[in-house]
Amino acid sequence: MNYQNYFKNYNKSIYDLLNKIDSSDIEQSINLIRSCIEQKGKIYITGNGGSASIASHVSVDFAKVARISSATFNNSNLITCFANDYGYENWVQKAMFFYADKGDLLICISSSGQSKNIINGAKFAKKIGCKVVTLTGFDKMNKVRRIGHINLWLNSKNYNLIEMTHHTWLLSIVDFLANSKIKN
Repeated sequence: MNYQNYFKNYNKSIYDLLNKIDSSDIEQSINLIRSCIEQKGKIYITGNGGSASIASHVSVDFAKVARISSATFNNSNLITCFANDYGYENWVQKAMFFYADKGDLLICISSSGQSKNIINGAKFAKKIGCKVVTLTGFDKMNKVRRIGHINLWLNSKNYNLIEMTHHTWLLSIVDFLANSKIKN
């Protein structure tokens, strides 16, 4: 296979995955975000590795493009402190403990849906009265997906395709919210 064919097939794979989402799940996510903002809640976005990078990008665009305040816990001193003191599997949970309040919203990005730190953070967020939106792939019944109020799941086992699709879904939400504010 040459690169041109590979590139075309790769792009088609992303296109096909983007179009497999039930748009009502995206709309419900938008409604949760709007409700959180109207109630003066905060939005947190978390993930590991590439998903953490997505969380950072989306958080900045929420602020810059949609004028919606949001935060990530991608500060290396916070992660290393909480991971050292409470265990890596608990650092997101502890971040939510120290920063989040009832009525806030946590967006969890996990390609596999099996990351213990994301699972524990999502469980804790739900326990204290936060809404939880999950973006996952791999197994449809993954642990992160079972916790969320809204779950954007992708039927794929390819990390890069999952991450690209998650990124696009989240940025489409940002852009929709930004355009909605402009028209209102």
